[in-house]
Amino acid sequence: MTRDFPSPARPLKIGTRGSPLALAQAHEARDRLAHAFDLPPEAFEVCVIQTTGDRVQDRPLKEIGGKGLFTREIEHALLTGGIDIAVHSMKDMPVLQPEGLLLDCYLPREDPRDAFVSNLYERLDQIPAGARVGTSSLRRRAQVLVRRPDLEVVEFRGNVQTRLRKLADGVASATFLAMAGLNRLDRASIARSALATDEMLPAVAQGAIGIERREDDHATAALLEAIHDPETARQLAAERAFLAALDGSCETPIAGLADLEGGTLRLRGEILRPDGSEALKDDRSAPVEDGAKLGREMGAALLAQAGDGFFDFRG
Repeated sequence: MTRDFPSPARPLKIGTRGSPLALAQAHEARDRLAHAFDLPPEAFEVCVIQTTGDRVQDRPLKEIGGKGLFTREIEHALLTGGIDIAVHSMKDMPVLQPEGLLLDCYLPREDPRDAFVSNLYERLDQIPAGARVGTSSLRRRAQVLVRRPDLEVVEFRGNVQTRLRKLADGVASATFLAMAGLNRLDRASIARSALATDEMLPAVAQGAIGIERREDDHATAALLEAIHDPETARQLAAERAFLAALDGSCETPIAGLADLEGGTLRLRGEILRPDGSEALKDDRSAPVEDGAKLGREMGAALLAQAGDGFFDFRG
């Protein structure tokens, strides 16, 4: 399946979730394509597709499925020709794509760090014992409890606006958001601080946007090549190989971040027990071209160190 060059008469259809952040990401992809080919915005149509993860807001993600919650309906529209490309937050993406789809275009990565957000406190260590911290992320939950087992972690789902409202209503004293999302929404001032990556290692692929296409759509592939960022691709190759080796999903607390230092790729990884009672970490480097191999090796090493049942909930 191929298409003509985008034009206002036959726009390229861009599939996305409908949250303000998802729309900002879709518009960034559109603007980069428009600039690369000197096209008007009208040569692109942003198509909002509601996903299961967006519809079901009253239950934790681990109870209703894995990472595919935020992609399944969008990928169906892509496979059936309803849209031409899909724009995703890469931290939401499963490591395997459906047959017939490729994820081989990444935009330049934003700040991968987590933001500490509170109306009451400047830092996590200022929160008094027994106070509630809100997050829907098993990774963040476990990382908080490793550092502060005296805190209560409560479920905290929703977009940025919803979570800020919950803070204002006193549901929790603090929460965490991705700095990348706040930056893309031009709301970085919401963060009391950005947590150093050695304080809270981010989710695999946090801050990265991926663009998915049909495997046989070579015309669209040529368009996307113009906005693809190779550095981000090298980072994600290592991080997502690490995640794949651990069989990571929304039900497993896993963190990972790759940094490029010249021709060397440094990968840091962390796995945690869901109750925050234990964290295992690794830090390795390799030539950039061996990033995926490094990720697989680190994942296998941590999995062997963890043993059976490490990711099981206790009690």
